[in-house]
Amino acid sequence: MSDTQTFLVTGLTCGHCVGAVTSEISQIPGVSDVNVDLVAGGTSTVRVTADQQLTTEQVSAALDEAGNYQLA
Repeated sequence: MSDTQTFLVTGLTCGHCVGAVTSEISQIPGVSDVNVDLVAGGTSTVRVTADQQLTTEQVSAALDEAGNYQLA
């Protein structure tokens, strides 16, 4: 059974940011889908579908790997 969680993320400004965040979060074990609603320079919405609940630590670590992005 998969579970979708929503995270609010700051620091995204363009499509490149979306790609970097999507790529890093997709590498978390169990993640099957990542969907980003970009709000350039504001707070973007990141929906993650995985086979288990992700922790904020897991998501924060992936955002750090992707660049200068943070949970809102």
